[in-house]
Amino acid sequence: MNQTVVATRQASSSARIGNRRKVRVPGRLTWRDASGTLRFVSVVTRDISDVDAYVECQMPASIPLYRLVHFQVERTARDTRELPAALRSGKVLSAVYRVGPYQSSTGTPQGYALRLLVEPGRVTTATEAPTCLAIAN
Repeated sequence: MNQTVVATRQASSSARIGNRRKVRVPGRLTWRDASGTLRFVSVVTRDISDVDAYVECQMPASIPLYRLVHFQVERTARDTRELPAALRSGKVLSAVYRVGPYQSSTGTPQGYALRLLVEPGRVTTATEAPTCLAIAN
């Protein structure tokens, strides 16, 4: 029975939700700390999928695990074809779900894994017309 549990854990930890693409574009994270102060940090993406991204901080920043942050790609890099549609349109509410290894010089993480809080099956572009539904009285 223990062997089955170990095999299941290994399979689930290696499975990914989306296909990751190596994309290096500049971006920015903004969040509010515990006291309500608005914080931000410049980042560079390391890899991106339709539902998550891993970003590396350019300056030391300490963001707690599970903190909600706004992630946006810099305007000059939004035309990159490898970016998901949600990131090409502007800010995306995201959650920090993994904290990278800590730098010994600053004591802060090198990067963060972000879950993009978008519905992958329902991502729409700005050019799509809204769907009209008929309603009976």
